[in-house]
Amino acid sequence: MDLDEHPTPVGHVYIIEDRCKGCDFCIEFCPNDVLEVSKNFNSKGYYPPLVAKQEKCVACKLCELICPEFAIYVLEEKMETKQDEQHE
Repeated sequence: MDLDEHPTPVGHVYIIEDRCKGCDFCIEFCPNDVLEVSKNFNSKGYYPPLVAKQEKCVACKLCELICPEFAIYVLEEKMETKQDEQHE
């Protein structure tokens, strides 16, 4: 297989807490259990998600797609492959 040429992407999850209405869709549908319910309220009185396992995010962006309030987004970090290193 060519896994060295195609590494697993790494994502960084950002949450706009005051936009969240606590539906928990992002938590429920995250395939890697990156998110959990926060113990703190936001300004609207909802419990927004908390990024609990950032290192497990693979930038699938399902949380971003499923959020009805556009309160979460993911940025993918640039990963170098062994092939990239050989070209330098």
